Amino acid sequence: MLHSFLIGLIATSSLVIGGLITSWFSLSKKALGIIMAFGAGALISAVAYELTYEAVKMGKGTYFPGFGFFTGAFTFFFSDLLIEKLGAKDRMAIGVSHPTKIVVPMILAIILDGIPESIVIGLGIFEEGKVSIAMLVAVFISNLPESIAASTGMKSGGWGFKKIILLWVLLAIVFALASLAGYSLFTETSKEWLSFIQAFAGGAILMMLANTMMPESYEHGGKLAGVFTVLGFAVSVVVVILEYSS
Repeated sequence: MLHSFLIGLIATSSLVIGGLITSWFSLSKKALGIIMAFGAGALISAVAYELTYEAVKMGKGTYFPGFGFFTGAFTFFFSDLLIEKLGAKDRMAIGVSHPTKIVVPMILAIILDGIPESIVIGLGIFEEGKVSIAMLVAVFISNLPESIAASTGMKSGGWGFKKIILLWVLLAIVFALASLAGYSLFTETSKEWLSFIQAFAGGAILMMLANTMMPESYEHGGKLAGVFTVLGFAVSVVVVILEYSS
């Protein structure tokens, strides 16, 4: 159990790293867009090969994977709409100021983005007895631009260094606990329902990518966003190939 918590913490430690990078350096909007595109590409690969494919294998001959995939996608969609109404519409927007008054909806929005990924990390450890390196790398990479973009907005909105870093540390712990939950809560769950959970996470992550990360990456990274999305996807695929060939 401790193992799954620590692995989840490692995967989400890039949130803290992103906050530190923002505090120490000033990155251009184009650079942030390119980094975000790379992270999006890595996550697309993880959704395809680590979540959806595995869910279809586990739920073979049933409707659980398809049902889970669309349930996850639309759960994220409607939850995201609700959070937007609370004031956190531009949480991943590059160059947008985030005043302290929207801290609660912004935290809820970040949790909505990160919980599915974290649960799947713990679930993968439970199923296979070891962490999926490809999923771990994809989550780590994708969290970095999200943290940098959000921290940049916090900084311009008047947030202090300590407050920004403390927020990311607390969120990293929350996501590590979600990984622990993914490992410990589904010990008696059937393969069909495990396939539902995996596909649910895949649908939620894909909806998040399409509605938040990819539009921002293209708006600020331009045509290079496509190049780096492909590179992120390729790197993630190479990790999958190396992991399963060893």
